[in-house]
Amino acid sequence: MNGTEPDSTQQRSTIRDVALEAGVSTATVSRVLNGSPKVSAGTRAVVLGAMERHGFTARRRRSRTMPLRDLVAVRCPYTLTDYFGVILSGVARSLRLRGKGLFLSAEAEEGDEASLAELLRPEMTDGAVLILPPEPSAKLLDLRAQGYPFVVIDPRTALPADIAAVSAAHLTGSRLATEHLIKLGHRRIAAIAGPLNWIATDGRLLGYRAALAATGHLAPEELVQVGGEPTIAHGLEAARRLLDLPDRPTGIVAFNDKIAIGAMEAAAERNLRVPEDLSVVGFDDLDLSRVVVPHLTTVRQPLEEMARLGVELLMRLIERREIHTLHIELATELVVRSSTAPPQL
Repeated sequence: MNGTEPDSTQQRSTIRDVALEAGVSTATVSRVLNGSPKVSAGTRAVVLGAMERHGFTARRRRSRTMPLRDLVAVRCPYTLTDYFGVILSGVARSLRLRGKGLFLSAEAEEGDEASLAELLRPEMTDGAVLILPPEPSAKLLDLRAQGYPFVVIDPRTALPADIAAVSAAHLTGSRLATEHLIKLGHRRIAAIAGPLNWIATDGRLLGYRAALAATGHLAPEELVQVGGEPTIAHGLEAARRLLDLPDRPTGIVAFNDKIAIGAMEAAAERNLRVPEDLSVVGFDDLDLSRVVVPHLTTVRQPLEEMARLGVELLMRLIERREIHTLHIELATELVVRSSTAPPQL
C-alpha cells in the first residue's frame, strides 16, 4: 500500500466517528469545521486531534479539488420525534446501502447567521437531504444555483418546479379521512389543522372541505381550528374549544396523530367516550396511533418510502443521471382502527 494514502479505516471515517472518539456531539464537530468561536479551546483541541487520527484534516485540505464521494449531509432542524426519526432512519439506511456516510447537519445556534451552504458543508459533502426545510424558496434556489445537489423531503412550502422534492398526498389523505366519517353517518365534522402557511396544512384542509362539499355541505367556520404547532397540547386546546360549542362535533379530523391524541384527551376530560360520543381520525400512522386506547384511525404516510425515494433522487442528481420528474407525490392510505364509529343518535 502506498504510504502516502490513508488506510481503509480512515477512508470510511465520518463526522460521527470523530464525534464519538472526541466525546462530543456531531454539532460540535461541525462548529470546529466551520471555525465557530463558540467552542472552547480545550474542546477544539480534542476534536482536532480526533480529526487528525481519522484522516479528516487531510481530506479537508484536498476537498476543493477532490470530492469525497462518501458523505451526504442530512439536515433536520427539529427534535427527532417519531415522525422525523422515521424519515431520518430511512434516509440513513438508504445511504448505507449505497456506501454513503451521513453528516447530520446541526441547526445554527441563536444569534448565528449560518447560510445553508455553511450548514451543509458542500466542500466535504456530495449533496444533501433537507427534511421539512424552514428556509424560503429563494434560499433554496440560491443553493441550487451553486450547483450543489439536494433533495427536499416533505416540503414546508410550495417549491419551484426545478427543485427536487418528495412528499405525500396530503389532500387525498385528508379527503379519505373525512369521507370515512361521512360514510359512518357523521354530519358535524370538525377539523384541527396544523401550522399556517404549510402546504401540508393547506392540502389537508382542502381535502377536508372537498369531502364535505361533495355531500352538498360547507364546513362551518366554527368547526375549523387553524394554526398552532402539530402537538398533543395544541390538539387538546383546540378540541376543548370544539367540544365546548353548544352544538359540538361528533367527529374530528386532525392534522396529525399527536393532535388527534390531544383531542381524545379533551373528550376524556368531558366524560365523552371515543368512539361512541366522538370519533377521531389522525394523520401519519406513528407508533403512538397503535398505543393509545382506543387505537387510532389514521392516514398512513409512507415515510420510509419517502426517505428511500429521496435518496434515490439525490443519487441521480449527484451522478448526473436522467431524471424524468423532480416532484414526487406518494399515495396515502386510510387505516381504520377503533377510534371511529357511527354517531349515537
